[in-house]
Amino acid sequence: QVQLVESGGGLVQAGDSLRLSCEASGRTVSRYFMGWFRQAPGKEREFVASIAWIGGMLYYADFAKGRFTISRDNAKSTVYLQMSSLKPEDTAVYYCAARPMTSTEYAHWGQGTQVTVSS
Repeated sequence: QVQLVESGGGLVQAGDSLRLSCEASGRTVSRYFMGWFRQAPGKEREFVASIAWIGGMLYYADFAKGRFTISRDNAKSTVYLQMSSLKPEDTAVYYCAARPMTSTEYAHWGQGTQVTVSS
């Protein structure tokens, strides 16, 4: 099992920045792809960004490119999502997730952290 704990959410104003953290523990996390997803009220959960522990391959949703940056600290088993130029439409619960490198399914999820961007 992989346990994921997110932190860093909060209430910010449009244009502000925020950094989310996801601490991973449990099975060999280095063999996992780590992803950030979000779900706004009344909408489906959507992919934001992902990163591999080994090699650092990065993927971003189109809306995240240029504003969001995913990174990792292997020593701390922590993945970050740096968000800048936040917009009210970025308001959502943000989830951290993990999937084995050999799988396409994210099998492990954190509890989520609320990000609210006021206009």
